[in-house]
Amino acid sequence: MAALHARPAAGGGGLQPVAARRASSSSSSSASFRYSCCWQLQGNIVNWKSKCANKKLQSTVPGAKLDDSEFESVDAPLEPQTWEGSFLCGLLKNLPHIFLVAAAKQLHELSNQREDTLNRWEHSIGSEEDCLHRRIAEMKEQECQTAIEDIMYMLIVYKFFKIEVPMVPNLSKLISNKRLQLWPPRETDLESIHGPEVLELIREHLTSIIRWVHRNGPKINRSTLRIKRLQFGRIYSASIMYGYFLKSVSIRHRLELTLTRSQEIPPPIQFLNAQLTSTPKQEQEETVGGSGEISSSSKPSSVVDPYDLKGYMMGFDPKTLQLCAKLRSPEASNLIEKHSWALFGENMKLPQENDEAVILDPSSLKRLLLEAIAFGSFLWDVEDYVDEIYNLQDS
Repeated sequence: MAALHARPAAGGGGLQPVAARRASSSSSSSASFRYSCCWQLQGNIVNWKSKCANKKLQSTVPGAKLDDSEFESVDAPLEPQTWEGSFLCGLLKNLPHIFLVAAAKQLHELSNQREDTLNRWEHSIGSEEDCLHRRIAEMKEQECQTAIEDIMYMLIVYKFFKIEVPMVPNLSKLISNKRLQLWPPRETDLESIHGPEVLELIREHLTSIIRWVHRNGPKINRSTLRIKRLQFGRIYSASIMYGYFLKSVSIRHRLELTLTRSQEIPPPIQFLNAQLTSTPKQEQEETVGGSGEISSSSKPSSVVDPYDLKGYMMGFDPKTLQLCAKLRSPEASNLIEKHSWALFGENMKLPQENDEAVILDPSSLKRLLLEAIAFGSFLWDVEDYVDEIYNLQDS
């Protein structure tokens, strides 16, 4: 990723001139792009209504009423803050077949605008207009970052739209008498985006969290959970990070496995036969299992199979583990925070002693956590896609 400046709001360093950053792809003309449909829809861009949407998704919870006066965000809890995000939200509801093309055009346009301001600042260095163009470049960087975050969020919403799973709206709209129930659970749809090995790790994660809530929460009955809302939000955010981590690890594992297999030289068959005849039956199974022909469940727990994703993760040193878990851009970090706040509301800012508890069943908790893990996986994909066009700054 391009090493751009730290955000001024965070007290970081300043912008770097274009010559000091990684050269981006050749930029096209800086003239603002326009869509033929843009001028027809621009007048009502803030109040889109789903009149012609062919794939309008129903609300997650029966009886959850949404105020028509509020911004309709395609079943997503976070409201776009920029024109770019509002425009993409409208396209997703009315013209989803051109959504990706419009998003790509917006990314190219924002990249060109940023490059233009940085070029003007670079050319003004040493002149009386240096400070002016530097300030303009900083303001443009902040403006583009907010727009990029909205575009990234709408690309994530689009991925949920494609698998026809509505995102859970703000929980305040769904909680009645401190009880939250999400129906239908949509577990199959949310699990379908993951491979078998990743899905096994996700199920272990869900089981451990549900057991933890059972063990640490008030005992109501076996089919009812009670958890503080602030605690709930932290678990949700951690599950987003876990989904992001699993996506990073699975891609890294697949790449290394491909490179390993392409460079392997199979040993002579006579050597293999000699090894098999000279080892006990259990060691034969371990040897063959290490080549991926027997599942890891048939081997002792002490045997680590490098071809298995879980075994691959167990071989990580702390530095590699931290590298895979680290968010690559501040935009990704901001999106996780904004989305979690939009979902759990202002209660995340209350003191812990004033935090209210939420009562829910295990299937509703599982539904939310599966959505969080899917959000993290989608975030990794979207971040990678956007970085190819816009060159996100490193975190």
